[in-house]
Amino acid sequence: MKKSFLLLGLFSLVLSSLLFVSCDNDDDDNGSNVDPNIVEFASADANFSILAQAVVQAGLDDDLSGDGPFTVFAPTNDAFEAFLAQKGFASLEDVPNDVLVSILTNHVLASEVRSTDLSNGYVSTISSTKFGSNVSTSLYVNVDNGVTINGVADVTTADVDVSNGVIHAIDAVIDLPTVVTFATADPNFSTLTAALTLPGLSVDFVSVLSGDGPFTVFAPTNAAFEALLNSNPDWNQLSDIPTGVLEEVLLYHVTDAGNVRSTDLVDGIEVSTLAMESFTIDLSSTPPTINAFQNTAGIIATDVQATNGVIHAIDAVILPDLN
Repeated sequence: MKKSFLLLGLFSLVLSSLLFVSCDNDDDDNGSNVDPNIVEFASADANFSILAQAVVQAGLDDDLSGDGPFTVFAPTNDAFEAFLAQKGFASLEDVPNDVLVSILTNHVLASEVRSTDLSNGYVSTISSTKFGSNVSTSLYVNVDNGVTINGVADVTTADVDVSNGVIHAIDAVIDLPTVVTFATADPNFSTLTAALTLPGLSVDFVSVLSGDGPFTVFAPTNAAFEALLNSNPDWNQLSDIPTGVLEEVLLYHVTDAGNVRSTDLVDGIEVSTLAMESFTIDLSSTPPTINAFQNTAGIIATDVQATNGVIHAIDAVILPDLN
């Protein structure tokens, strides 16, 4: 009988222990160890108090508290303060709401992208443009030395888990991009940037392409410019190209006929340019081809979306009638 009571006591002790552990796990499952969502995280971290205020002020708190998943490149307070000062705003309240919404959503991706998922190239944000709700801005990501966004913002802390995605802290606010932003941020367009800013040009291409547009830019890569220079024994560098010729060539790569995305192109379409000459598009080839006045170029990347237009990368410098 004593042995039975002893066994019963041991059984009760084990059962009690199991129930205690079970209840403890239930408490965990009920939320004691659940990650905060994006808005809760920003609100609880003193380094992101301005971001949290901005999200609420813009009316995006419900959206960014949703299921997601989202990726947020989150500017610190120092980053916001520098941005406000640069733009001439005395406080966050002075920023127009539509501008604030565009800026904030320009930091958000509609998927969970961890730092190990990133590579050199472009991603799409959830920031709608004037070209339609389904046409959102791009971000250029460079991972050559850490992670840099649009050439201006470095990731300082990566892969902060939240319940509805992931946050990467950055040291600058990512301004709304123009086509100039991507030409200068993407090292594949460094020669194009050098050409657009070459001393002695009569056209201020940076000012023109920073305007309202919309512009569509067919942007030659560095290799395309190298091939152009190699095609003429007198051209060892950009400055060897006669100024008038270079200006005409650069203008031939830009149309102000609208924000022409890849889905807007049709076979045989004639594209007018700022050089007052046109070229046609051949969609039957792979990659799609530009038939210019003197040569052809393949369209090798498309739909890099800015707020004032779109960029398509091409593998050759197209040449107009230079006579």
